[in-house]
Amino acid sequence: MISNGTIGFIGTGVMGASIVKHLLKAGYSVHIYSRTKAKAEPLIELGAEWHSTAGEVAKNSDIIFTMVGYPKDVEDVYFGNEGIFAMAKPRSIVIDMTTSQPTLAKKIADHAKSLQLDALDAPVSGGDIGAQNGTLSIMVGGEKNVFEKVLPLLQTFGQNIVYQGQAGAGQHTKMCNQIAIATNMIGVCEAIAYGKKAGLDIDKVLASISAGAAGSWSLSNLAPRMVKGDLEPGFYIKHFIKDMRIALQEAELMQLELPGLALAKQMYDELSAKGYDNNGTQALINYYE
Repeated sequence: MISNGTIGFIGTGVMGASIVKHLLKAGYSVHIYSRTKAKAEPLIELGAEWHSTAGEVAKNSDIIFTMVGYPKDVEDVYFGNEGIFAMAKPRSIVIDMTTSQPTLAKKIADHAKSLQLDALDAPVSGGDIGAQNGTLSIMVGGEKNVFEKVLPLLQTFGQNIVYQGQAGAGQHTKMCNQIAIATNMIGVCEAIAYGKKAGLDIDKVLASISAGAAGSWSLSNLAPRMVKGDLEPGFYIKHFIKDMRIALQEAELMQLELPGLALAKQMYDELSAKGYDNNGTQALINYYE
């Protein structure tokens, strides 16, 4: 355990809440902030201390995690009047786990350095299941010595933890992850749609193809939800659209065309227009039904 084990966590949504539980179970003192206190009540009952602003969390913590929705939310919790940078103690470490813009990760790192703080961008993959099981993949950008310092802490809720390079490298890696998922989700949905039209038992189909060359995390974890009609969010469609938008913008800056990603975003945009924003990404199956 890190000796100064006072942790701050800002954003206790679907995944953040599970991460906080792992930190509490590991014996850390955890200070939390979320926009709606009622949603944080289960964590407060487990021993987390709630604060009314992100800045108050930072003031009371040595290592501050953030996991919020959109780049604008990241900007607010770091640079706002009652944000992290307004109240964080020198030599604190800030770790943004939001999937956000690589350029924003660099901006946070530069400003943190000017305040005698250290910063890492550490987006994750694995969804609600990975967060609950403590098996998240974590992609980290920033100074390597800072990464090594917090690695034992990341290991309380992550399993595949890889240092990717300087500030922004974690976010670029997460874009690679989201690009791979976006086009894979089309394949998963089309395999199910085809199997149904062919009159097959889809559970048996999944048992066969999940273990073969077609196997993927989405096929093993989200396809069964699709078959059951379970659209509950492990990861919201609205947030996935945000991620795809960032990836397409970054690709454009690099003069790279990604037609598969563009198609996936178009399909999810259509679902969003039909009111599926707050469903899980597996709701893409409804595009075919």
